[in-house]
Amino acid sequence: MSDGRLSVFKTYKLYVGGKFPRSESGRVYEVSDSKGRWLANAPQSSRKDARDAVVAARKAFGGWSGATAYNRGQILYRVAEMLEGRREQFVREVADAEGLSKSKAAAVVDAAVDRWVWYAGWTDKIGQVVGGANPVAGPFFNLSTPEPTGVVAVLAPQKSSFLGLVSVIAPVIATGNTAVVIASADAPLPALSLGEVLATSDLPGGVVNILSGKTAEIAAPLASHQDVNGIDLTGADAELAKELEIAAADNLKRVSRPSVSHHPEKEAHSAARPQAVDGDDWSADPGTRRLTAFLETKTVWHPTGALGASGSSY
Repeated sequence: MSDGRLSVFKTYKLYVGGKFPRSESGRVYEVSDSKGRWLANAPQSSRKDARDAVVAARKAFGGWSGATAYNRGQILYRVAEMLEGRREQFVREVADAEGLSKSKAAAVVDAAVDRWVWYAGWTDKIGQVVGGANPVAGPFFNLSTPEPTGVVAVLAPQKSSFLGLVSVIAPVIATGNTAVVIASADAPLPALSLGEVLATSDLPGGVVNILSGKTAEIAAPLASHQDVNGIDLTGADAELAKELEIAAADNLKRVSRPSVSHHPEKEAHSAARPQAVDGDDWSADPGTRRLTAFLETKTVWHPTGALGASGSSY
């Protein structure tokens, strides 16, 4: 029996600079589930939205890259906490977006929460893995330390709307970069909801900016933007990836190329192993590849003083 209430439909918005604007163009597009049923209208971002997101990311970079690695880890862990509290919402959105059963969608969401915890633990450890003291001939200390590249444009996976999304965002910000993320074109709703979680997770505004719309339309100005320092092409097809890589060469951006799957049999997925798509097995141990993709190495030489037979002079 109806209680006479009107349905309250959620209005999905972009996440830019810690705020939730609509697209400056006023455009939206329909988002449907795997069976073609309407779910919501999502903002269709414009080139102006992309430029605004870069401005926000650059403004946030100094504070975020200057924060201690331990503090960044705490904030990433807080994101996992907040996601855990909204688990049912994301299970529903992932099930609709990817055509999964509730149990399989729950496995994807749980894996995404675990992925945030994974990268939270790496924030203060990656420096020891890829940096350290170098043996040199002469009376010098020679130390190499990793530093973030800067503002990174991230093309999120097209099919893995949540676990893949988290797997490309978390390593970028864990290492001190800021990100402009283009959500999956056909399944943007989990990404736009993630913006709501990030806004309440102690993450400074502008560290992650999330745009929805046509991937190629938004990616083109980001690839050629002179204040974008790197681009992750995971969500691009081969033709678009080639075009963006050429555009990115203009200011020598770091480019992370999309993976190509050579194991089609891995795409069979179960509740125990969430789906493997977009050329990556998102359920696999992520390793450190994405952590190091947008790191620079700074090497410092420092004199040790006079070294005699007995060792250092101090």
